[in-house]
Amino acid sequence: MSANPASNANSPAPESGTAASASAAPSPTFSPLYQQIKGLITQSLESGEWKPGEIIPSEVELASRYKVSQGTVRKAIDELAAENLLVRRQGKGTFVATHNEERAQFRFLRLLADDGAEHPHISKLLECRRLRATADIARQLDLKPADPVVQIRRLLQFDGENTVLDEIWLPGAVFRGLTIERLADYKGPLYAMFEAEFGTRMIRATEKIRAVAAEPAVADLLSVPTGFPLLSVERVSYTYGDRPVEVRRGWYVTTGYYYQNDLS
Repeated sequence: MSANPASNANSPAPESGTAASASAAPSPTFSPLYQQIKGLITQSLESGEWKPGEIIPSEVELASRYKVSQGTVRKAIDELAAENLLVRRQGKGTFVATHNEERAQFRFLRLLADDGAEHPHISKLLECRRLRATADIARQLDLKPADPVVQIRRLLQFDGENTVLDEIWLPGAVFRGLTIERLADYKGPLYAMFEAEFGTRMIRATEKIRAVAAEPAVADLLSVPTGFPLLSVERVSYTYGDRPVEVRRGWYVTTGYYYQNDLS
């Protein structure tokens, strides 16, 4: 949050949004009141006060809690819903978003079949091991070189065909205790496991996409000839506070598939 709310962590600046008095602690920049409320709600999400999938208090209750108008709370929730941190459900209330929801899964797996039909996929684990971060991985995860990381390698099979090869790196301190056995036992999306068992929710990601020729080791795993055209997707995923918590490099066979991004 750009501006510091009042001394009480759950009490934002006055509803009028006027500047703080001379006796108050100075603030380097001004933040609209709804942005302050958004920050306070985000703090509650990050602390686990409201768990993924749980309903949050109503707008009226939050307005009373933060001593602001319901309209201010609504505007903050609108932005959090647009950022996929909250989900509004007509007639039921507002819920903490979870990676178990189908629409959340699609946000991070953007491979669609040319025929438009849903093609279920299965994950085949190849490896999960702890090692020391290379300088490149450490930089992207905001770690020190040689800090511990967990590396996961897996194949995604669509219609029984090897279609995606993923190499994933995670901070070792955050994902302590993650093993291939634990991964194999979990029935559900990978990000849902990270959320449920390690308290780490992927909020957003940046990606670099390019066309590459399959190198021998990659080609062998994807059952394509060496030099076969593949789509390379390099991703860094972030959790609350814009902290990087995953580096992923994927190689995609796009025969019969395409990679879709929605721009807004």
